[in-house]
Amino acid sequence: MENPAVANIEIVIEYIENHLNDKLTLETVAEAVHFSKYHLHRMFTETTGMTIHDYIQRRQLTEAAKLLVFSDKPIIDIAFLCGYESQQAFSAAFKSMYKLPPAEYRENCIFYPLQLRFSLYRKNAGCGFEKSDIRPATPDDLPAWMELMRLVIDGYPVMDETDYQNNLIRCIAEKRALVLEDGSTMIGAMMFSYDSGSIEFLGIHPQYRRKGIQKLFLDVLLEVYLPGREICMTTFREGDKADTGYRKLLKQLGFAERELLVEFGYPTQRFVYPPDREQKEET
Repeated sequence: MENPAVANIEIVIEYIENHLNDKLTLETVAEAVHFSKYHLHRMFTETTGMTIHDYIQRRQLTEAAKLLVFSDKPIIDIAFLCGYESQQAFSAAFKSMYKLPPAEYRENCIFYPLQLRFSLYRKNAGCGFEKSDIRPATPDDLPAWMELMRLVIDGYPVMDETDYQNNLIRCIAEKRALVLEDGSTMIGAMMFSYDSGSIEFLGIHPQYRRKGIQKLFLDVLLEVYLPGREICMTTFREGDKADTGYRKLLKQLGFAERELLVEFGYPTQRFVYPPDREQKEET
């Protein structure tokens, strides 16, 4: 059964994509698509797992990053083209997300997106999934996995798609990649390491982020693949404006904060899920 809210959000996303060079706010978008701002805020967040403000800012900064790398436009022109009223406001927003000022990002000549356009699933997001629904990934899952990865790019800054895909192929071959589907749509995926006990990737389709699927993957990992092991995962540091709720989620799952790290030049923090003592004794 199709979800009518998704069709409405697709209209909203189409409007945003066509006006990324404008000063976009909740109020201006709501007026353009004929919804109250309160209804639009609730509907957009419930459907995508992200506020409309975060989506707009991430999309505009992604387009700005693309222009910085692939064009010779002055930074002040890029600021105006991406909806900012001054270079100062643009530079502050850009650095808060990309961790580099625009000029330095341009000098590095490496583009990566903060947020790609959302592609939504029109069917009602299912629920009631069980651990037995999660299965090992196969090579045939590669296209759907990569599509899901692009949808959840906001959780994985500094993404090099070629390196990611090569690592994914290895993980599938080594039986350390898991997937969950709702019909023909991949809605969850996890890569992990037997050696380090680390979760290398955990991506959930935006429309399913509030369905408890993250815990389902964690339970399968703990019970089937890494019983009695300490599990670790890295995520955003506290106060990072690029975080749309990943730290909070890890804490809700029972992970504890550990040391600060820098991965691929990006400041992160390691989180640890303590081993189950009973399982550890059994193994």
